[in-house]
Amino acid sequence: MRALCTLLLTLCLSAWTWADDIQSDNLFPVVEFDTSKGKIVVELDRSRAPLTVDNFLRYVVAGSYNNTVFHRVIADFVVQGGGYDPKLNEIEEHAPIVNESGSGLSNALGTIAMARSNDPHSATSQFYFNVADNYDLDPSSRRWGYAVFGEVSEGEAILLQLSQVTTEFSADLGAPNVPVEPLLLHKVVLRPE
Repeated sequence: MRALCTLLLTLCLSAWTWADDIQSDNLFPVVEFDTSKGKIVVELDRSRAPLTVDNFLRYVVAGSYNNTVFHRVIADFVVQGGGYDPKLNEIEEHAPIVNESGSGLSNALGTIAMARSNDPHSATSQFYFNVADNYDLDPSSRRWGYAVFGEVSEGEAILLQLSQVTTEFSADLGAPNVPVEPLLLHKVVLRPE
């Protein structure tokens, strides 16, 4: 019985520490992306997409996005990352989250959103930046959209540079639009409050 109580206490304390690490009381946490082209600063919106922000920050504080790549780039559309290391090995993912695309945030130029499969509730670690107004990715009365959870506040020119690189089909990923020269995401950090 004592061992069970100790285990439960440890789990509760670790959950409390995790919540504190992601600034759970901050409605608009700020994250800095250090990329091979320069820095991008993003203000997240927990007031509109709390589950999505918490999920994203869980990966940030764990260092999961450090030393990864932007693996999908489509000019005038998106720059996507959060899924692979430079050798195109998948990063460890947590369970999928509920889709918060109906929050009122739109896939406008300079926003960040969660990537997912056709299953609307399949987003895990991958995210993308909109490099155009992609309103067709917003929800409608007939379908789920892609959940936006923040906006670039500094470094939009860097983001646009990322979106203009040469891409190719990657046999390793079995996918098109992979940068010929890797676009590195050196580090993602949550700025102190």
